[in-house]
Amino acid sequence: MSATSPDMTIELGHKSSTTASGDERVRRISPWRALLHRPEVGSIAGTLLVFAFFGVFAGDSGMFNLDGVMNWAQVAAYLGIIAVGACVLMIAGEFDLSIGSMIGFAGMMMAVPSMFMGWPMWAAMLFAFAGCMALGWLNGYLVVRTKLPSFIVTLAFMFILRGLTLVLSTHFSNSTIVSGVGESVTRDPVVHALFQGSTLQGVFGWLASVGLIDKLPNGAPVVNGLPKVMLWWLVIAVGAGFVLSQTRYGNWIFTVGGDANAAKNVGVPVNRVKISLFVFTAFCACLFGVLQVADVGSAAADRGLQKEFEAIIAAVIGGTLLTGGYGSVLGACFGALIFGVVQIGISYTNFDSDWYRVFLGAMLLLAVLFNHYIRSRAGNGK
Repeated sequence: MSATSPDMTIELGHKSSTTASGDERVRRISPWRALLHRPEVGSIAGTLLVFAFFGVFAGDSGMFNLDGVMNWAQVAAYLGIIAVGACVLMIAGEFDLSIGSMIGFAGMMMAVPSMFMGWPMWAAMLFAFAGCMALGWLNGYLVVRTKLPSFIVTLAFMFILRGLTLVLSTHFSNSTIVSGVGESVTRDPVVHALFQGSTLQGVFGWLASVGLIDKLPNGAPVVNGLPKVMLWWLVIAVGAGFVLSQTRYGNWIFTVGGDANAAKNVGVPVNRVKISLFVFTAFCACLFGVLQVADVGSAAADRGLQKEFEAIIAAVIGGTLLTGGYGSVLGACFGALIFGVVQIGISYTNFDSDWYRVFLGAMLLLAVLFNHYIRSRAGNGK
């Protein structure tokens, strides 16, 4: 038995002379039906609709100027990082509700040792990644060993990590915020180069000098570089997409999500796959936290609040099934892009920003209904 990605054509039987005469055992899929089999088709359509909406209601507001694009693209990049982690874990049939709390906890694990214990920033950063990934391993280990639903196990860790974050911040700083971390990041050349600020400043400066992008009154480009969070999003998304579509491990992920017992019977290391994906999801959450601390310059106990639900919604909008075995990293990225455009775009319109949450709920419902409809149509051959 071999696992296949959702968009692969399945042919039954062997090629023979009966094939040319219309063997019913060979099923040919039209280009339209092949497109409908793609998980991300719904999120791409949704993205186009969102852009069309804001093009009408905010087209002349500056939302689609370079600085406006960078604003909503940066929001999408942050969410996209954890949406990719949530997506691959959901394809394997599991959830991680501790992602949001892990973000705040990672920031505090980075801030406290560097600000109150005299650690160099690079060591505090490595400590944060090691601690979060160890907790991700523990999440996965408990799920596969106890057979408890990952919903329950990670829900418990959601509260545990949020509480530990509050305890750490109030114990060391007598506040829920640890300030001054940004300066320490700036002084560390490695951490600064990897996580803080933007890159390609020279390219943006040249584009401004030749008039391809706008300039400020002092001659500097209106956008001085590409935020590093966007590069990290690209690296995570491309890497995860390659693994899912081009490697045996990616086939294992789809197989485990489709039928874990069948996967185990044909030799797939189900437990190892699931635990490794919990570790990867924790890595994505920690990366979000580290980038946010480096960008904002502080760690706060309430960081990452409800981000676990936004990551899951982005993955679902992108076509990932809640039941596992089907999904797309590209779709999750488009789902995150929808979030970023809407969250920032509302401020460019006359609409009340309170409608943002209403929109998210509506998008989730529509995505689930649309995915169900498309899969039903594709399955029935219509």
